[in-house]
Amino acid sequence: MSTQHGAKNDARRHRGLFRTKTVEQSIRDTEEPEHSLKKSLSALDLTVFGVGVIIGTGIFVLTGKIAKEQAGPSVALSFVVAGVVCALAALCYAEFASTVPVAGSAYTFSYASLGELPAWIIGWDLILEMALGCAVVAVGWSGYVRSLLDTAGVHLPAGLSGTHEGQFGFDLLACILVLLLTAILVLGMKLSSRVTAVVVAIKVTVVLLVIVVGAFFISGANYEPFVPPSEPSEGGHGLGAPLVQLMFGFTPAHFGTMGIFAAAAVVFFAFIGFDIVATAAEETRVPQRDVPRGILGSLAICTLLYVAVSIVVTGMQKYSELSTDAPLADAFKASGQPFYAGVISFGAAVGLTTVSMILLLGQSRVFFAMSRDGLLPQVFSRVHPRYGTPYRSTVVLGVVVAVVAGFTSIDELAELVNIGTLFAFVVVAVGVVLLRRSRPDLPRSFRTPLVPLVPILSVMASVWLMLNLPAETWIRFAVWMVAGFGIYFVYGRSHSRLGIRNRAGGKG
Repeated sequence: MSTQHGAKNDARRHRGLFRTKTVEQSIRDTEEPEHSLKKSLSALDLTVFGVGVIIGTGIFVLTGKIAKEQAGPSVALSFVVAGVVCALAALCYAEFASTVPVAGSAYTFSYASLGELPAWIIGWDLILEMALGCAVVAVGWSGYVRSLLDTAGVHLPAGLSGTHEGQFGFDLLACILVLLLTAILVLGMKLSSRVTAVVVAIKVTVVLLVIVVGAFFISGANYEPFVPPSEPSEGGHGLGAPLVQLMFGFTPAHFGTMGIFAAAAVVFFAFIGFDIVATAAEETRVPQRDVPRGILGSLAICTLLYVAVSIVVTGMQKYSELSTDAPLADAFKASGQPFYAGVISFGAAVGLTTVSMILLLGQSRVFFAMSRDGLLPQVFSRVHPRYGTPYRSTVVLGVVVAVVAGFTSIDELAELVNIGTLFAFVVVAVGVVLLRRSRPDLPRSFRTPLVPLVPILSVMASVWLMLNLPAETWIRFAVWMVAGFGIYFVYGRSHSRLGIRNRAGGKG
């Protein structure tokens, strides 16, 4: 089937709410001078971005917490299981990002395969995911910095230290961080990648230090039993209970074989972020080759580091004695190494800056892509004449996220980030199968293996993890989605550039 014939079939099958934007049209839109992003990234830049956003507090905090409460030393296997789940999604992302090298990630992919309304839904979802993710991480970074300042004898007023224990306040440091990162992103992707490279180098050095130095303090007795005996779990209550418990009465067990998989549902969230590499596809010099390398390479590196750290920390200290707040640092303290504990805390604080910046980067690119398509006001899709960045969308979103970070308490918002990410995974996996069927003629420099098996497994794994999230998280997610539907039908549907083109061509 020829490309032209495939495009005509696609246009005939999808009209109205489910009209699809052809891959060819998506790529042509990137060539419009006022909407064209500067191409400056390599596979190494993308891999650094991926590692920069994946390695956050998860590796410094989650490892010990889950080992102590759910999996014991077998938490290393939980990281492997979570890595496999992410790899299934990553293979789907890699095919799409190399076939449709356009800003917007899952939003753009959905527009080409599922149609305009599903694309809007996933774009709206990604904006929530990345905005809240950036705000939450900025607040976490602020906490680390305040702790370091307190140690140095510098104390911020309580009113400028955020909201804590019911006491209202503004988090000045979190707000300043987001505004500073916004300025860096406006000044260009190459500068952003250089800043990220420096910070990621520090962060990975700290992680390697944990692995190498910690290996000398491992005691084989701490690994016994490697898979602790299973213990029943009481589960949650009311809307705080996992949805799977409310629907089926199923409560996950602690420890044992099932504990490994239950823990995988939690440690999975330490991997969130590799999908953001796909949002930079349009700014990559050779996206067909480099984007799959960046996505899969960053995921592989982080999985190896996570597994190694979990093996070391559970070998240094008995899993039942690990702390849940700062397990890596406290394990070194317990081994009589307070210096390394301080280094780990410093690495965690520094590392969070890149997580915030790359989440902000991803969000601005999705917003930019939706604006370029007319689903949001097109004024936000103008690029800076000198820096080649979508400066208007970056500045607007940066200011909004800075304000949110200033007034946000992080506890409940983090789970909204998780459900948003998993929802995007499901949509991308389904989209790969649909686009293979509707456009078999498209050149694909990277092909997801074993289609439709791999996408189906990706959907099943993502849905299972979503069902393990609290019911109240689903309710908040539904409220955000309802608001998104309202904006689409009030503004997006009538201003859609694809809809305007179709009406002008008599396609409805």
